[in-house]
Amino acid sequence: MSEEEPHLLIVDDDARLRGLLSRYLVERGFRVTTAADAAEARGRMESFSFDLVVLDVMMPGESGFELTQAIRRKSRLPILLLTAMAETEDRITGLERGADDYLTKPFEPRELVLRIRNILQRVPQTPEAQPELVFGGFRFDLARSELFRGSESVHLTAAEAALLAVLARRAGEPVSREDLSEEAQFSGNVRTVDVQMTRLRRKIERDPKFPRYLQTVRGTGYALKPD
Repeated sequence: MSEEEPHLLIVDDDARLRGLLSRYLVERGFRVTTAADAAEARGRMESFSFDLVVLDVMMPGESGFELTQAIRRKSRLPILLLTAMAETEDRITGLERGADDYLTKPFEPRELVLRIRNILQRVPQTPEAQPELVFGGFRFDLARSELFRGSESVHLTAAEAALLAVLARRAGEPVSREDLSEEAQFSGNVRTVDVQMTRLRRKIERDPKFPRYLQTVRGTGYALKPD
């Protein structure tokens, strides 16, 4: 992946929509990390640097309005709100809380991309630290797809690095074998995912038979579980 690709955080409690948006936006040149709710989004923002947040308003627990206000107290990170509420008052509330734009569900994915690009073009870009994920004694640099144990580089094959990159972008979230195969560009071969996972665990896990970080999610696929 190019380092110039904008890194987006997609926050929505609808797992199907998260997956669809993630695939669509990746195909259009974005790096994408997802979160299911505000608490998970906070964890993502502690681990990664983002260029923009696409944030659902109606979520269980802390709402998108509340999270927008909390983000805005600390940062000018661009925020695009998604909501099923089409009332003018709701749109004004979102903008008053600090959102940069507002898109009502259902929407055309192409319109979402246009709005994202428009926001990014008008927001001054400041240098950000390269995104990385830390887990255990490891540090994974997403921009370069490089893994480190402490200060030492851990050799990964291209396939291992591609698989780990997909899991790291969606850390904590179960990812199906089909999605992993597609996003890691394994030519639709789901079996390749299992083979590369076995190899990754040998390099990362203390006991590959009982993985702490690269966990199997029964009936789904795999998940990378940070500390």
